Amino acid sequence: MSSSWTSLDAAIVGSGPNGLAAALSLARAGLSVEVFEGSSSPGGGCRTQELTLPGFHHDVCSTIQSMVTISPFFRAFPDVRDAVSLLKPDVVMAHPLDGGHAVCVEGSVAQTARSLGADGDRYRRLFSPLVDDADALAALVLAPLRSLPRSPLTMARFGLNGLSSATHLAKRFATPEAKALIAGLCSHAMSPLDAPATSAFGLFLNVTAHVGGWPVVKGGSGNLTNAFVTALNNEGVIVHVDRPIHNLGDLPRSRATLFDTSAWGLVDIAGDHLSARYKAGVTRFQRGPGVFKIDWALSGPVPWSAEPCRRAATVHVGGTFNEVASCEKDVARGRHPEKPFCIVVQASVVDDTRAPIGQHTLWAYCHVPNGSDVDMTERIENQIERFAPGFRDLILARVATSTADGERHNPNYVGGDITGGAGTLRQTLLRPTARWNSYRTGTPGLYLCSASAPPGGGVHGMCGYGAARAVLADLKVRHSSRSDQS
Repeated sequence: MSSSWTSLDAAIVGSGPNGLAAALSLARAGLSVEVFEGSSSPGGGCRTQELTLPGFHHDVCSTIQSMVTISPFFRAFPDVRDAVSLLKPDVVMAHPLDGGHAVCVEGSVAQTARSLGADGDRYRRLFSPLVDDADALAALVLAPLRSLPRSPLTMARFGLNGLSSATHLAKRFATPEAKALIAGLCSHAMSPLDAPATSAFGLFLNVTAHVGGWPVVKGGSGNLTNAFVTALNNEGVIVHVDRPIHNLGDLPRSRATLFDTSAWGLVDIAGDHLSARYKAGVTRFQRGPGVFKIDWALSGPVPWSAEPCRRAATVHVGGTFNEVASCEKDVARGRHPEKPFCIVVQASVVDDTRAPIGQHTLWAYCHVPNGSDVDMTERIENQIERFAPGFRDLILARVATSTADGERHNPNYVGGDITGGAGTLRQTLLRPTARWNSYRTGTPGLYLCSASAPPGGGVHGMCGYGAARAVLADLKVRHSSRSDQS
C-alpha cells in the first residue's frame, strides 16, 4: 500500500544528519518511520558531488567531521560511525601568518603547547582539564542546556572561560600565534569576537580537535549519509527523495511529525497548526550570517608558505587576531571585508580518493551578511594567494556558491545561514523560542529536530536525537536499549 495511505508513527521532513538521526532513533525504538526529502538525494549539507570536473569529489558543505567521534548520538549508534573510514590529518588545523610561519593544533595538548613557546603553559592549563573530561563535556554541550552536568567541575571550568568573548580569552595569551589560534577557532561562532560566549565555540571545537583529530570521511561526507540510509533501510525505514513538503497535507497520517528544516521552514509548512505565540517567537529568531563558498579542482597541492599548512585538512586564513576580529565585526555590521577570514578545507591532503592522482580538491568559505549578493571570489583567492603564492596557477576549475545558491541547494540555509539561526548567547539558551523543551512546538505531534533547535549547527545528530527522545516520551514509548548496543 502507498505510504500516502498508511498511518505512521512518525514522519520526518528533511534528511540532513539530524533528520536521519531522529528517524534511526525512533525506528530502533520500534516505531514505524518514513523520511521525506525534497532534493534528489538525502543528506542536506552532508553530500558529495562532482561539482567542478569529473573525478573531483567535493562535499557540498560539511567535510571536517569534528563531532562524529565525540557526539553522544554517534556513541549510541556506533554502527553508523563505524560504517565509514574516518581519516585524520597529520596536522589537525593550521593558521598561517605573514612571514611564512603558522600556528597549528596537533594531536595532543602537550604537543601543541610545546609549539606555542611562552604561551605553552597557559594553553596546557586551559585545555588539558577539558580534554581529559571530554566525554562529560560533550554530553552537556551537545544537549539542551537544561540538562544537569555529569561533571559539575568540568562544566564550571568550561562556563567560566566560555561565557566570555573571544577577545577576552585572547588576552590570556601573550604571543601573536596563540591569539591568532583563538581567533580562528572562535570565528566558527559566526559572531563578532567581542560578543559574549564566542569563547565557548572555540574552546569546544578545540577540545574536539584534540580528542578526535577533525577527520574527513574517506570518499566524501556523502558516505556518512549513505551509512545512515543503510542503517534505516535495515530497520525498514523508507527515505523518499524528490518529495518536497509544502504543507502537512503532503504527508501521510502520523502520530508525530518531525521537521529537519529551519525554524522558518517549519512555520512555512505547518504555520496553520502552530500557535500565534510560537510563530511570533520564530519571527524574532535571528538569522546568522551567510557564507560565500568556492570549490576548486587543482592540478596540485596548495603551495602554502608555511609547511604545517600543507599537512592540515583545515586551514584558517585571516592573519592576526585583530585582522580576523575586524572581518567578523564588518560582517555583523552588514559589510563585506576586503580581506575576509576564510575557512579552507583540503580534504585530498589526507584522502586521495577525492581527486585524480596528483590532483586535489579544495574549498573555502567566508562569512558575509545574510542574503548577500556580493561575489567574494577574488577576495577569497587573494587571501589564499597571500599565504600560498602560486595558488592561482593550479586552478583547473572553480564553482562559486553565493548565499542565494546555497539556499536553492538547501532551503534550510536561509540567506546563506548554514547554522539554522545565529549563535548568540540568547539563541544558544533559547533556541528557537523560549520553551522548556525546544524540540516541542506546543502543538501536539509537531516537533523541530534541525539545527534551529539545541545544540545548533554541526554534524552531531544531537538535534534529531533530542527531538526523538521527546517524541518517545510523549508517545510513552520505552526507549529501546537496541540503540545503546547497536
